[in-house]
Amino acid sequence: MPPIAANSPLLELQDVHMHFPVREGVFLRAARSCKAVDGVSLSLRAGETLGLVGESGCGKSTLGKCIVRLHQPTSGKILFEGTNLAALKPRALKPHRRHLQMVFQDPVESLNSRHTVGEILTEPFEIHGVGDAASRRASVLALLEKVGLPAVAAERYPFEFSGGQRQRIGIARALALNPRLLVCDEPVSALDVSIQSQVLNLLLDLQRELGLTYLFIAHNLAVVKHVSDRIAIMYLGRIVELADADEIYEQPLHPYTRALLSAIPRPNPGGRRERIVLQGDVPSPINPPSGCPFHPRCPHATDRCRAELPALRPAPKLSGHTVACHYDLP
Repeated sequence: MPPIAANSPLLELQDVHMHFPVREGVFLRAARSCKAVDGVSLSLRAGETLGLVGESGCGKSTLGKCIVRLHQPTSGKILFEGTNLAALKPRALKPHRRHLQMVFQDPVESLNSRHTVGEILTEPFEIHGVGDAASRRASVLALLEKVGLPAVAAERYPFEFSGGQRQRIGIARALALNPRLLVCDEPVSALDVSIQSQVLNLLLDLQRELGLTYLFIAHNLAVVKHVSDRIAIMYLGRIVELADADEIYEQPLHPYTRALLSAIPRPNPGGRRERIVLQGDVPSPINPPSGCPFHPRCPHATDRCRAELPALRPAPKLSGHTVACHYDLP
């Protein structure tokens, strides 16, 4: 695949929707749909990390699976190096798959417990017809070394490793075919806090060494700040705010972003921060509210919010900062 043109995004999402049919009744007719992703537009530059943050059930993981085509989007475009992946059939998609890989949240479920680590890491080469047996073996050993595991790990099974080691195996598998983009779906949320920092530092080291681009999905804003260049906030299938990582922490504009940031524990227990407690529950994506999806929980909601969906628009006086809110809140 040829390199992309200068200043062109590596990945660009244009109005991506992912609606799952909800089958009901005796004949299981799809009378309604679950709007897991409901019109997302994003872009990623080569070499950057975009953090994607939101509560559980907001559509983050579904969007990641759409990007790597584990889900076929209902509509919209997924442009990877200028090619619309959403429009490709499986045979035409296969050459592109090696350039987009995913690191899953649960390393126990994502690794085949009946295969040795060597077999797991060899499989990508076999599927794509890369190298012979000897070169594949050498590549497996190089991958293990790259993620900090000994060569003898190739002969062992996933259940013989700790959670952090299993996630390193998952990262090694994702790196096997020299991808350009990794979708990291909450890669440290299932790990102990002491191990989380090791895996995060490994991902940062690999990015510097290999020039990788990351979409880093998480619900922990403190973790995302550590690794991200930009951060997108997602709520009920939509992006509600997008900005540089430092700016979104220093000048959050959307009420939902402010509520999320107020919940981050402070390292100084004596420091004062206003805790914003949202009322009510996240609405169902099967029956989302009219107008702004956040208005049932927003303390600033007006009649306009209840009737009109806000577009993601540039924030006044803040370059590169976009927000989906009708009002410029102080």
